[in-house]
Amino acid sequence: MNAKKIAAALLTMMLAAACWAQEGHLDRAPISPTDAASLQAGARTFVNYCLNCHSAGLVRYNQLEKIGISEQEIKDNLLFTGEKVGDMMKVTASANQQRVWFGNAPPDLSLEARARGVDWLYTYLRTFYRDPSTVTGWNNKVFPNVAMPNVLWTLQGIREAKVETVKDEGGEDRKETVLEAAQGGTMSAAEYDRTVADLVNFMEWMAEPHALERRNIGYVVLIGLAVLVLLTYLVKAVFWQDVH
Repeated sequence: MNAKKIAAALLTMMLAAACWAQEGHLDRAPISPTDAASLQAGARTFVNYCLNCHSAGLVRYNQLEKIGISEQEIKDNLLFTGEKVGDMMKVTASANQQRVWFGNAPPDLSLEARARGVDWLYTYLRTFYRDPSTVTGWNNKVFPNVAMPNVLWTLQGIREAKVETVKDEGGEDRKETVLEAAQGGTMSAAEYDRTVADLVNFMEWMAEPHALERRNIGYVVLIGLAVLVLLTYLVKAVFWQDVH
């Protein structure tokens, strides 16, 4: 049984390594779970661009108050189709309708940051490029032949892919897809990267809205345990002080 478990673990690690090699380099997402302004900006981007097709069915709108958005601000800026503040963040179209329209129902994004990882999301949302051979006219460097188009293209602009030959660490030639700007968007490259970072930051928060509270409780518990250990030691010293 132990041998089987070890073999399964090794196989999992090999598959993970293969997926990493296939996806290529992932850029580190510059996010901070304590940056309220970033989380608020990410929430606005999510509602305006992602929530048209993707749901976040495990999160309620009023939970956004935890990141500093008031109930009135939620009503004024984030509710567009008659939702209530206490409703889940869902799209109005049903999964069956979306299958008819898109071929597949877009996945719920509540836990996507945990499933994919923040670095994957950050790189994915910045590596779309034009590809006339696909149904949507878009492709992605991290997720080849993805069915999703670049919904943020008006912000980022249009990029095209160019295959170049580069040297790897061993000195061998290999093909690498390089993205080049073909048309500018409404944002500069730095502004767009910041917008994506804010969006990913919000998606990471959305995957576990109580993470900071749980972490703070953990600190309190550890401090309490440290105090108990000290008191226990002092009690032990008193009881054993006459024992030689």
